[in-house]
Amino acid sequence: MTEEFAIQFLSDAIYTTLLLAGPILIVALAVGLLISIFQAVTSINEMTLTFIPKIIAVIIVMLIMLPWMVKTLEEFTIKVFDMIPMLMH
Repeated sequence: MTEEFAIQFLSDAIYTTLLLAGPILIVALAVGLLISIFQAVTSINEMTLTFIPKIIAVIIVMLIMLPWMVKTLEEFTIKVFDMIPMLMH
């Protein structure tokens, strides 16, 4: 295994991870921010108020994006399997 191969593999893995986790994390951040603004405006200081809307939003985003996420992960897996013969040289 060469140094270039390892760097390429790790950069592809990190890119795929960010690509898959990014939309979910952005939605969770946005919902948390909106709930925090709502709590600041209404002076409601309930710590558990943010959990249910975040969970619902993340589940909805995951259901909507699941086909794309599976396709992206499948493409990455095929790319990794195609790289295996290069390890033998």
